[in-house]
Amino acid sequence: MATTTQVHEPTEVAARAPAAADGGAVAPVGNPWVVAISVMLATFMEVLDTAIASVALPYIAGSLAASNSEATWVLTSYLIANAVILPASNWFGLRFGRKRFLISCVVLFTVASFFCGAAPTLTMLLLARVLQGLGGGALQPLSQAILLESFPPAKRGAAMALFGFGVVVAPVLGPTLGGWLTDTYSWRYAFYINIPVGALAVFMISRYVHDPVYVRNAKRSAFDNLGFGLLILWTGCLQIILDKGQEDDWFGAPWIRWATMILGISLFWFIRHCWRARNPLVDLRVLKNRNFAVGSLLIFLLGFSIYITIAILPLFYQEVLGYTALTAGIVVFPRGVGSMVGLPVIGVISNRVDNRLLMCAGFTAFGICTLYFSFINLSISPLTLLVPIVLTGFSLSFVFVPISTMAITTLSNEKMGNATCVFNLLRNIGGSIGIATAQTFLIRRTNFHETQLAADLPQSGHPLQQQLQASGAYLGHHLGAASGPRAAMGLVYRQLEQQAMLLSFIDVFRWTALVAFTCAIVGWLFHKVTHREDGSVKVHRGR
Repeated sequence: MATTTQVHEPTEVAARAPAAADGGAVAPVGNPWVVAISVMLATFMEVLDTAIASVALPYIAGSLAASNSEATWVLTSYLIANAVILPASNWFGLRFGRKRFLISCVVLFTVASFFCGAAPTLTMLLLARVLQGLGGGALQPLSQAILLESFPPAKRGAAMALFGFGVVVAPVLGPTLGGWLTDTYSWRYAFYINIPVGALAVFMISRYVHDPVYVRNAKRSAFDNLGFGLLILWTGCLQIILDKGQEDDWFGAPWIRWATMILGISLFWFIRHCWRARNPLVDLRVLKNRNFAVGSLLIFLLGFSIYITIAILPLFYQEVLGYTALTAGIVVFPRGVGSMVGLPVIGVISNRVDNRLLMCAGFTAFGICTLYFSFINLSISPLTLLVPIVLTGFSLSFVFVPISTMAITTLSNEKMGNATCVFNLLRNIGGSIGIATAQTFLIRRTNFHETQLAADLPQSGHPLQQQLQASGAYLGHHLGAASGPRAAMGLVYRQLEQQAMLLSFIDVFRWTALVAFTCAIVGWLFHKVTHREDGSVKVHRGR
């Protein structure tokens, strides 16, 4: 329990404004908001592409004569390459110069996008997606590190609000834009759209972004071959298990059990190596900072919960209610509007109000809205969930910005590049695990509810027989007397299946709400952070 002295005597940590005297950074050249827009373009392009590609999968499968299962490798190949390069981006940034490496990644991502759109076969598309993932993996951590260093600590909340536009809004806009492009033109334009955005990002980064002193004078340490090899091993195993686990009955398949064992051993070895090595590829000792450790846990849980709602709400409209991909994207589009409204608000008040309170309010509102989704039925209209969808987007703004600000602003500028790599990797892994968990629960709970509903509806019961007779007589006029009863039974089974799917979505929404409410409590483990007029940061360890 904290003493009075600890409560009222905050401890100052080594986080300074970009113009601080420690030489850890340099004052931004020109307007830092121009720097923010420059790096945000790259992040927005990378996150948006992931969401657009997921919508285009059925079109890709049909165009390239591939099965739906084979088409999912379009996502998996990208995510594996992305996960491998993301933690290593800090080393490459220090080795080759962060600005130069960032521009190279944007160029590689943009060129690979062209080859993705022009791919004549699935094999060529997968190779291009691997190159795209290698280029896109470094965009988020490098952009976030540059952004945070361009602003003094007191204004980092507003800067993270702009960065959140790419991280939070892009996944929401992706399904709508992707559905429109694929329906109106072709799935290939889901990749071609990156070309003008990438060209603009390269121009702005080359003109307005500059490396700080500590990056230009960084010691060129040897590349951590062991750490990089272990990173490839455990991230590759994890992504393949998550992508193919449900398809092969998870641990019922021997290869998944072997892959899980390899994952556990390589992950443990990777953590041990990165914690003890002198110059590891990823310095996990940054987790000794309590605020960063708590923020890493919360960003993992945020990725887990936000990607569940982003993935399964459009799926509900399509699979249960029969909406098209474009219509489902339009229905969930207001979440992006809520985020666009909330991000400027949180940017203004983040340095005036205790960020823990803002984060708690955001998670609570997100949990309430997700819980409201669990009261859906088969009779809802496209506008029924409009208000909670908007509020969900608005509340996520009050979650992402405080977590990012409180976790990273207590670190020195020299540690930010490494910290943002860990931070973004955990968010991506949380999202992958969340989507895989939601898909598994939907399938398993649908089967469970279908069995329960069938048991409560005996074939000899009067309600079922009455429904079959009425439907059989109606369908018999159109299909023939012999086919009417069979068609009526099929119609009843379809209704049973639809109800079971509805109940499974309700279960997933309730469990996601529980995760959000848990995060609202965990957020109070943060030390309170305040900012002084001289640009220094105070951590109130007793609060």
